[in-house]
Amino acid sequence: MKPIDKTIYLASKSPRRRELLRQIGIDFELLLLRSDGPRGADVTEEVLAAEAPAAYVERVAREKAAFAWNLVQRRHLRPRTVLTADTTVTIDGAILGKPADRAEAVAMLEQLSGRTHQVLTAVAVHHAEFSGQVTQVSNVRFGVLSAAAIAAYCATLEPYDKAGGYGIQGPAAAFIEHIEGSHSGIMGLPLYETAQLLRQAGLPLP
Repeated sequence: MKPIDKTIYLASKSPRRRELLRQIGIDFELLLLRSDGPRGADVTEEVLAAEAPAAYVERVAREKAAFAWNLVQRRHLRPRTVLTADTTVTIDGAILGKPADRAEAVAMLEQLSGRTHQVLTAVAVHHAEFSGQVTQVSNVRFGVLSAAAIAAYCATLEPYDKAGGYGIQGPAAAFIEHIEGSHSGIMGLPLYETAQLLRQAGLPLP
């Protein structure tokens, strides 16, 4: 099974995913899905009733990949492999999305302080002859955070575009006492699993 083109389409707005793909030498073009606007999002990221964290990230990544592949066909674009991903943070069975405001960011970090939580990233790949998906789970333990540290962090722009209100690649790295899993997965794209999936899709990776 071989993809039509060695370059892939990345259907993600995340600059971190772009950096990670470049890190392992994957050429890509952006194929951005609509996340808001008068017609709403192309793929909803709302959590369904009683939806478990793993089921949530897997559904969103899968639906994004299917929608993006449909765009390729409708727009008569070159039929390249599509890659999508979705990341969420969960603790006590609850899903922590991107904080809407400072109060929500503070509450999230207070909940994570001194405890272990999970970061789940689902990756989906789609082209005409292949559809595959993988989910990577990492355990992340925060040290105890002072109120001053939380306030200072939430006064920056860092928390507001990241699930769980923090990013391991930024200043919040100082909050993290221990990780078990994939550093790149916590950033938003587990590179080992992504490379394996792209090989399965037929990309000639080393």
